[in-house]
Amino acid sequence: MTAWRTEGGSAIDRSRPLRFSFDGREVEGFAGDTVASALLAGGISVLGRSFKYHRPRGLWGAGVEEPNALVDIAGGMPNTRATQALAADGMAVRSVNAEPSAQKDRHAFLDAFSRFIPAAFYYKTFMFPDWHLFEPRIRQMAGLGTLDAAAQGPAFAEQVNHHCDVLVVGAGPAGLLAARKALRAGKRVVLCDDGRQAGGSLLFRAATIEGKTGSEWAADMAAELAGGGALVLAGTTAFGIYDHHLAGLNQKGGDGAPDRLWRIRAGSIVLATGAIERPLPFGNNDLPGIMSAEAALVYLRRFGVAAGRKVVVATNNGLAYETAEALAAAGADVTVVDYRADAPPPAGVRVLAGRTILSASGRGAVHAVRLSDGSVLEADAVLASGGFTPTVHLYCQAQGKLDWRDDILAFVPGRPVEGVTVVGAAAGDFGLPAELAERAGRALGIVAAWPEPGTRERVWIDLQNDVTAKDVELAVRENFVSVEHLKRYTTLGMATDQGKTSNVNGLALMAELTGRRIPEVGTTTYRPPFTPVPFACFAGARSGTRMSPLRRLPLEKQHRADGAVFRDYGGWLRPAYYGAGPADTRIQAEARAAREGVALFDGSPLGKIEVIGPDAAGFLDFIYYNTMSTLPPGRCRYGFILTEGGNVYDDGVLVRLDENRFVVSCSSSHVAGVHALLEEWRQDHFDRRRIFIHNATAEMATLTVTGPRARALMEAVGFDIPLDDAALPHMAVAASTFEGIAVRIARISFTGDRSYEISVPADRAAALWARLRREGEAFGATLLGLEALMILRAEKGYIVIGKDTDGTSRPMDFGLTAPLQRKKAEFIGRRSLITEDATRADRRQFVGLEAVDGKGVLPTGAHGIAREGRGVRSAGYVTSSYFSPALQKPIALGLIERGLSRMGDIIELQHLREIRRARIISACAFDEEGSRLHA
Repeated sequence: MTAWRTEGGSAIDRSRPLRFSFDGREVEGFAGDTVASALLAGGISVLGRSFKYHRPRGLWGAGVEEPNALVDIAGGMPNTRATQALAADGMAVRSVNAEPSAQKDRHAFLDAFSRFIPAAFYYKTFMFPDWHLFEPRIRQMAGLGTLDAAAQGPAFAEQVNHHCDVLVVGAGPAGLLAARKALRAGKRVVLCDDGRQAGGSLLFRAATIEGKTGSEWAADMAAELAGGGALVLAGTTAFGIYDHHLAGLNQKGGDGAPDRLWRIRAGSIVLATGAIERPLPFGNNDLPGIMSAEAALVYLRRFGVAAGRKVVVATNNGLAYETAEALAAAGADVTVVDYRADAPPPAGVRVLAGRTILSASGRGAVHAVRLSDGSVLEADAVLASGGFTPTVHLYCQAQGKLDWRDDILAFVPGRPVEGVTVVGAAAGDFGLPAELAERAGRALGIVAAWPEPGTRERVWIDLQNDVTAKDVELAVRENFVSVEHLKRYTTLGMATDQGKTSNVNGLALMAELTGRRIPEVGTTTYRPPFTPVPFACFAGARSGTRMSPLRRLPLEKQHRADGAVFRDYGGWLRPAYYGAGPADTRIQAEARAAREGVALFDGSPLGKIEVIGPDAAGFLDFIYYNTMSTLPPGRCRYGFILTEGGNVYDDGVLVRLDENRFVVSCSSSHVAGVHALLEEWRQDHFDRRRIFIHNATAEMATLTVTGPRARALMEAVGFDIPLDDAALPHMAVAASTFEGIAVRIARISFTGDRSYEISVPADRAAALWARLRREGEAFGATLLGLEALMILRAEKGYIVIGKDTDGTSRPMDFGLTAPLQRKKAEFIGRRSLITEDATRADRRQFVGLEAVDGKGVLPTGAHGIAREGRGVRSAGYVTSSYFSPALQKPIALGLIERGLSRMGDIIELQHLREIRRARIISACAFDEEGSRLHA
């Protein structure tokens, strides 16, 4: 290929030259060039290597249809279409699937063995002796580009939700006209196009509209639309249509900015997505220098690059003649090989009518073509036009069905889809809309030029996936005659190409081989995305703290002043322990002090979700495994919330404030999930007018006073209610005040000692904490971090969801069987609790574990093992393990097979190849009778 720069080029600015590198070679270009147009102008014909055989490949297209020219751009842009990446000064571009370069690839020898590696050879070749022997090397060779792990991607990508009356996809003539009609009708309009400039085919095909050139009219139309209030999104690809007219749009960033994701909900959608030119099937039709005729016209008129000096334009239709005439006018020697016998010859161009190309020849690039009459034409560029395939991907995603049109030899939208209209070339109308055309354009006048079975030379059907006509023939011989089977057996139409250039030729060949018509063969399923979308675009702003926002306590400042060491617990930044020194020493000291005197703990993250209304009690019966409607006002009850699969999702205390008002106190890390679950079931299963849900977790802080001297400290603070067991027994709640502010005091304990949980408005928490600290000095009050709290609760055998449970844990595994046997009301997960799996005798059950080998604390995560013959298997594992300062010995909790029926048994545990021994005991290792709750 001897491409060269010509005069003109509407997309480039010749006053702003630039340079970048490709495979280490310097390339010159201009602002506005794509990587592809600059490489073409620089005479670089080999841009990559094919996926399977590593054959040299050059440019085919000029836009999203490009199957060959995928490149890696330094800075975190792997597998980028060179046709869609703007060239930038100083950028480093490398070819993909080639070592060390596209021009000289050390794996090019694979093509010599192509006869031994046809379609599906992996399935047949690597079965013996074991696939796993070959898998590592095959995976290493798979893929195209290479992700630069060191490259820093964008910190975030913006995501925008938008509503409009009409979304128009495609800013070619049909799309611009549709947008103008909608805007003038008073509609809210969004117009998007994957090009950087509105106009579509008007930017490179000759047209006169309303007295202006096509490009001038398109620019004026875009300005009129934007000025009239329409949202015009250039460089934006509609990659998917989803339920209820939701469209996903990927807007390309510029100057290093990340892409933007648009989620647009439209009243109606107009698809003006155009059509894609098909390759012509002939031998060696994948050689560099063989290009789409329309793409060559784009490069000539948009970028000022002629594809070659001795050019053959091969076509089975009339639309390719504009390319031939334009290149001839630019100074190229052009010959048209027209498959149609009655083609009218245009002035100034040599036409060979009624002939076809049988094969191309050349080493590394096309040098000549052999025609059906036996003649040979020298050529440094072959521009092929095998007809046009309407871009119906989005229409099919919207559940549209296709019809076949013999006059254009293509699939077009069939039955109407509510709210979706297809116009222009996407609907099979390749000329200007009737109301815009001032003169008739060149007719398509197409004749069939499908792949023929049995050709000796390789005819490439899918350029991206290295699928040849012989591969399709092999699939048919092996009875893979369904189009979906053909796709998977040969990889035809897979990867980023998604059949844009290959599908129809492949379908036509299968139809010929199986004695069917093309529409009888059908098409594969079109799925989003239409073109690849960066992961960062889908992730949006969800990175770092944007992905998982770190939640902070109202009293963080006070805790820091007290020397707290913070850690992340379920997304909350909370004190792990207080003070300087070794962490284990401080944690043990806090736990010991809490058992011996009184401790203060900040439990503000605990859920405080209010459920209010006349049907609240029945609603909570449905939500909880336990019966909650019998709970008297002013009392609390512990319970489980299950999934529909019967597994434990959360636990916590339910507080009943009055007849129709409850507070769900759920686990700190599950507040959002429990709130969503409550709202989901309220909406789907209950009368929303009789139940109301309010998440007050962030509004209220919860401060806990726990330990044998807790009551004395509470009384010293001076609350206006009695705090003895008669007035406020364990698992009771009462209203009080602190400095004139209403507070709620509950006798709930997560330590096993007498405890009071005080819920106070978050903005008054600091004052209450200061008062508790001041009054606590007389009682030797200690500050309790979360790590010491975990020891205290483990001594009592209290579970932590997600730590002492897993995704299979059910209430019966914790010895809680009564609700299932006695509860009459329906509840979430009930039916799942009576399945064969739920009632297995060998389920893992929650128990205590006492180390009996004198080796200290059992490792958390150590597996209980069951010996079977010469092997072992896991029979459960240790969920929590600590040294207890109150008991002066190690304690542990675990989920062990049949644990509740094996009390006293000695089991073996394995951790990092070390064998430990432990006795199964009750989960409660401290104060099993519960007397300290009332001390």
